Amino acid sequence: MTLDEFFTGHEDSRRLFEDVRAIVEEIGAADVCVGKSQLSFRRRRAFAWAWIPGRYLRIEGPPLVLTLSFDHRDLSPRWKEIVEPSPGRFTHHLELRSSSDIDAEVKHWLESAWLAAA
Repeated sequence: MTLDEFFTGHEDSRRLFEDVRAIVEEIGAADVCVGKSQLSFRRRRAFAWAWIPGRYLRIEGPPLVLTLSFDHRDLSPRWKEIVEPSPGRFTHHLELRSSSDIDAEVKHWLESAWLAAA
């Protein structure tokens, strides 16, 4: 599947993804991998994922969710959900509704995840 196919019918989601991708590119090199259900940013390993909740949930939701993996639980109240899928790995889900949600704090989180994925 191509990036264009992934975002067909989800133009708001695509704009938010492009905002996130621009920040990642400012931070450093990373590959974008397109899957059936999500996109991932990778270095040596994946460090961030983006997905469209409206494809899977039958409720009105945000256009895009950004998921980041850390070795600690971040205490920001902005996270929609934090899960520890394995000991010492914490998956953080952030709902993105507009470009203004992608601020300096999100850039810091992306940079931390990018550095940890080297």
